[in-house]
Amino acid sequence: MGYVAVKGGTRAIEESLQRIQYERLRKGKVLDVEAVEAGMRGLVDQVMSESSLYNEQLAALAIKQAEGNPEEAVFLLRAYRSTLPRKHYSRTVHSEEMRVERRISASFKDIPGGQILGASTDYSHRLLDFDLINETEETIADWLQEYHKVEDTTSDESSAEEDSRFPKVLDYLRKEGLITDCAINPAEPDDVTRTSLTFPASRSEKLQILTRGQTGAVTSLAYAVIRGYGMVHPTVGELRVGEIPVYVDSPLVPSNEEDESYFIGDIKVTEVEMLVPATVEKENGRKELQLEFGYGLCYGQNETKAIAMSILDKSLERGDKTIPTQNEEFVLFHIDSVESTGFISHLKMPHYITFQSKLNDVRKTRRSTNDISEEV
Repeated sequence: MGYVAVKGGTRAIEESLQRIQYERLRKGKVLDVEAVEAGMRGLVDQVMSESSLYNEQLAALAIKQAEGNPEEAVFLLRAYRSTLPRKHYSRTVHSEEMRVERRISASFKDIPGGQILGASTDYSHRLLDFDLINETEETIADWLQEYHKVEDTTSDESSAEEDSRFPKVLDYLRKEGLITDCAINPAEPDDVTRTSLTFPASRSEKLQILTRGQTGAVTSLAYAVIRGYGMVHPTVGELRVGEIPVYVDSPLVPSNEEDESYFIGDIKVTEVEMLVPATVEKENGRKELQLEFGYGLCYGQNETKAIAMSILDKSLERGDKTIPTQNEEFVLFHIDSVESTGFISHLKMPHYITFQSKLNDVRKTRRSTNDISEEV
């Protein structure tokens, strides 16, 4: 049977785009962007993290356009991000200033300020709530009214703001000398969104790629680390979710003027400091157990991603290239959502010429094998 190239062109592509529009609208319902932003918080946070763009409304729009496909939504948001000018650089944010909404430690039961469970599905039964099928705006309004009644409306706002800031758990271990302080690196961080990733990668490059990595891929590799690829069981020293204030320097005064800055808003982030036991060889072959830590931070309430990121951060620092999860090229090249899904998706594109070449080689090999068999 002969094979010919399939002919299509502009009209076929236009019809395909019309069809995908039809599939989105065929049930006659409009998915409001505000509804996506309000009701799909987890997906919005994931898309913002993987896109490196903090904008809940735009993330919700991308999710609507992508019909809930997170990889496509990230692609759309990154493409939009690439068109934006960069007019300012913020000052370094300090997570100690976070207004904490959720704060837990798996390492210590009693921590200064206490454990704050906040909003989490960790303590819920994973059962379908069929009442949500009949949920209406009226029932929501009634529930919210009851919820606000039990809040302490008489509490002082300034004291509440002060109470939402807590010291870092790992600082107490540092004071005991159980964890070494990280040396301050004054070098300007690398930016993987403007320059291509190079190896060996700097710490800033690694952390950027990890926080932009596809949540599922980062989680999968971190799971592989724990299952035996280079790390014993780690423990969450502290996980905190909250809002961090962001400031930019005034363009009218020198940047070294501490008081001349502008508050431009808050960003919600999830931060994890992971404790990892490690055996270190000392003098005369003596081995000593000590604590090391990995770090993870990403946009929104994205706890699994931040935990996995902290595990991979520590794993990559060890740098044994014979172990896949410690090989920075293996990890960093394969967790990016747009890169990986883009390459997989390109396999759907026409490969007629290259496949015909391979097919001809197979036929020639088959004929040569048959000829040899007949001679024998």
